[in-house]
Amino acid sequence: MPRLHSTHLPRFSAMLGLLACVMASAANAQVARLDDSASPRAHVQADLRQAQMIDAQTVLLPFGRVEYRLATAPYVGRRARIYYVIPLAVAGLRSPSALQVQWRGALFQSGMGRPGDRVLVWSGDVRTPWITDTFDLQLRIDPRQLQLGRGASLSFESYFEIEIQP
Repeated sequence: MPRLHSTHLPRFSAMLGLLACVMASAANAQVARLDDSASPRAHVQADLRQAQMIDAQTVLLPFGRVEYRLATAPYVGRRARIYYVIPLAVAGLRSPSALQVQWRGALFQSGMGRPGDRVLVWSGDVRTPWITDTFDLQLRIDPRQLQLGRGASLSFESYFEIEIQP
């Protein structure tokens, strides 16, 4: 293991102090999964008959609009960030890199992500007991990485997390 020279100690100490501050700040943030059980259709299930070939390695699958109703009553009056979380495991998909979820929101920021991603979609003061938004969802899929049984469909349940700011 390399030894620290005495001229490096002040810089090393400053780096340790910065790391401690970052870790303490992260520890103070409260993260919780938001209740979206009032959403009409939170579980997304693909109808592969709607798929459109973009090129030899990409299929575009539009889902249309999905409404999310998030229960934010416990956080009213607090400053928060809301993240859209795409589950890492998607039944019928051999590799997370074979799927890209894209969305356009009305209230929440539009974006994209892959299985396992946690994407910031909103930041601000929670003012109401419910936050409702509608996403226009579509998937980009590498069909070579699909392994669906007969009659099976590609499906997953994304969800939202809230991070309360200190």
